[in-house]
Amino acid sequence: QVQLVESGGGLVQPGGSLRLSCAASGSILSINAMGWYRRAPGKQRELVAVISSGTKTNYADSVKGRFTISRDNGKNTVYLQMNTLKPEDTAVYYCNARARTPTSGILPIDYWGQGTQVTVSS
Repeated sequence: QVQLVESGGGLVQPGGSLRLSCAASGSILSINAMGWYRRAPGKQRELVAVISSGTKTNYADSVKGRFTISRDNGKNTVYLQMNTLKPEDTAVYYCNARARTPTSGILPIDYWGQGTQVTVSS
């Protein structure tokens, strides 16, 4: 199994910044993509940003130019630097890792963190 532990959420004023972290641990053979998703009240979960095992990244249009995703493969950790935050960024942010374990077989499996609340409000 793989455990994902997120940190860094909180309350911030519009225009402010936050940095989310997510560390993966457990019986990990390899991690392919890692990413961040969010679910705002009354809305479906949506992709925020994803990063491959290399450096290829992809962002939701709504966060391009404001958010930056990065990862430390040696630490199995992914980060999300969020700048110029807006009230519409308020949501629970979930970390995702697509990983292979000794019992997952050839194909990787998606694992999820418990979520961390980000609230942007004055």
